[in-house]
Amino acid sequence: MDLTRYDTLRERFAAQFSPTSCALLDQAIEYAAEHLADETRYDGTPMLDHGAAVARIVVDEVGLGRNSAAAALLHDVVRLAHKRLPDPEFLALTTEIGSRFGEEVVGITTGLCNISETRLKVDKAQAQNFRDLIVSYSKDPRVILIKLADRLEVMRSLEIFPREKRRKKSWESLNLYAQIAHKLGLYNLKSELEDLALRYLEPNDYAHIVAKLAETEEERRAFIARFLQPITERLDRMGLHYHVKSRTKSIFSIWSKMRKQHVPFEGVYDIFALRIILDCAPELEKQQCWTVYSVVTDFYTPNPTRMRDWISIPKSNGYESLHTTVSAEGRWVEVQIRTERMDAVAERGIAAHWRYKGVNQGGRTSEEWLAQLRELIEETPHALARRFDAKPASGEIFVFTPNGDLRKLPEGATLLDFAFDIHSALGATCSGGRVNQRAVSIREVLHNGDIVEILTQKNQTPKADWLNIVVTSKARNRIKTYLREEQAKHARMGREELERKLRNWKLPCTIDEAVALLGRHYRLKTGTEVYGLVATQKLDFGTIKEILTRELSGAADEERRTAAAEAERRKNAAREAADGSDSAAHRTSGGDALVIDDRINHLDYKMARCCNPIRGDEVFGFITVNSGITIHRVDCPNARRMRENYPYRVIEARWRSEAEGAFRATIRIVAADLPGIGNHVTEVISRDLQLNIRSINFESRGGTATGTITLEVPDTGMLDRLLHALLRIKGVQRAYRLGN
Repeated sequence: MDLTRYDTLRERFAAQFSPTSCALLDQAIEYAAEHLADETRYDGTPMLDHGAAVARIVVDEVGLGRNSAAAALLHDVVRLAHKRLPDPEFLALTTEIGSRFGEEVVGITTGLCNISETRLKVDKAQAQNFRDLIVSYSKDPRVILIKLADRLEVMRSLEIFPREKRRKKSWESLNLYAQIAHKLGLYNLKSELEDLALRYLEPNDYAHIVAKLAETEEERRAFIARFLQPITERLDRMGLHYHVKSRTKSIFSIWSKMRKQHVPFEGVYDIFALRIILDCAPELEKQQCWTVYSVVTDFYTPNPTRMRDWISIPKSNGYESLHTTVSAEGRWVEVQIRTERMDAVAERGIAAHWRYKGVNQGGRTSEEWLAQLRELIEETPHALARRFDAKPASGEIFVFTPNGDLRKLPEGATLLDFAFDIHSALGATCSGGRVNQRAVSIREVLHNGDIVEILTQKNQTPKADWLNIVVTSKARNRIKTYLREEQAKHARMGREELERKLRNWKLPCTIDEAVALLGRHYRLKTGTEVYGLVATQKLDFGTIKEILTRELSGAADEERRTAAAEAERRKNAAREAADGSDSAAHRTSGGDALVIDDRINHLDYKMARCCNPIRGDEVFGFITVNSGITIHRVDCPNARRMRENYPYRVIEARWRSEAEGAFRATIRIVAADLPGIGNHVTEVISRDLQLNIRSINFESRGGTATGTITLEVPDTGMLDRLLHALLRIKGVQRAYRLGN
């Protein structure tokens, strides 16, 4: 490759950088030329021409330094290598670049590579999220600036691209990159991106406006001179210090106003604006601005509906200026009056119309990040990285749907949050999903750039414990609404069923009296809870009838007195047995605790079937009237009722640490219905962990396999290992222990 074609670029480097920096940039040109020797652009020119043009924009138009120029020259080398080379070879390449050109250059080129590989979807509703995603990839602030320069060079060369690519790149430039440039205060770059995009998106409108501007340019200059002459003469006589700027609206701005106001080119009365900028002391600012306003309106008639006083009351973003639109020679002219200080504030981008909307969760939002970046660009353009120490868009992640839509979520959001963010119905029936083609549970925490697919089941419904999984308010509100609706439905069904049974039983009590008796018996605070237990069949009608009959006859009171006496007798017996044998129980500082192991043979106890305790679970003993002591988990569904109704029957219990034995546990597995999934599960249980399976049952429905497995485990530690191992099997979405 003939490298003399880059001599002009070398001259630009020599004018701005030291000989040492120029030598390094020469090396970057040679290195890129070597690695891109066989690469060409669409018109057959060397691929390095693009990198060289980007480097020139970075240095001349954005004002960045040596490392940014080197990264611009090398970014296509890294981009193509990342796409084509296996990981070890790509790592070797970036290591070599780091050793020759510095780690900062590697970091910048890697960030540019991430943005280039982002799948941008042409969708206006997604534009803001994509803008935020691009910013989130720019941990080094120079990345976003070089990317803007890269896009500007592409747009300047867009004619060489295939026709189908021109429209997509123009849409991206208009809706993504121009907006970021605007926020950064890079107004010239922003306007050029917009104008170039319009040229390809609306070629006829673009050509029409260009022709109209060319036709009216000479006349416009003459008009401005005539308009300003009386004003400047008066201001000079008054001894004011000022200068005047005039600007023509960009082609895109004119086009936007024509569409918005439904007017032809001639109907856009502010094709240009005049800015009178005063140089005065702070205490004279307001006075002199109004003086200039009075001079302008002495000569020309103002439009009262177009008067804007942002000096007396500045905009909330700090913008200060006095705007008026006056009539002269049958046309409207916008005049902006401000001081040097006000103009500096406005030119720094604070008055930008477009701004990011970030969720501030303790870190910097995109807007704060970009605002600081803008200040740094103006103050020290060659030392950005050393002064910048914050990660952008803290508190946010951006994830894709399988078809390329982008969703913004807070950090820590789970698969379930994502499902509810897409649609409430999708969240309510979510049973798991895939993240980057990997099967995961609803609890999976998502990360920036993940591609997420949701799996559903028709019979899936929100559960109360889902509130512990989600972090977004939308998901929490939807789950709570569903639970309230279900509770109300159960209450209605339960009351109807209980009323019908009471009529059949012909008991001497009303529905409200029956509910009060059941609530007292089960220690329930509201009738709604009673109805819910009836509707979900957690209370069977045989038990209800027995309870109500005993309560109404007075037999229940007598039974309570008898049971209390029997419980006290058994508790004393257990305490005496504990005192006589270390293997059975021991005295603790908090009282007497039953110590459970496999050697107890003189105490009558058994494991409760309602919760199937396993060694390692927190447990307690419950003294029954006829069946000795039953051992329950403290989170047993019946634990609260037993402790509140019969506290005198409860005895503390714990496991002996060296105890051995096997305990029965039942687990539930939900998985994708893949071939051999059942074999994989049994291999993990029997072969890998060497556990004994007592029963196993799998059924398949709608592409999902659900299995229930009963097995023997020595303790909860082994059970946790088992569940973790099952979740690592490809296709397994959920694996959890059943309470009974």
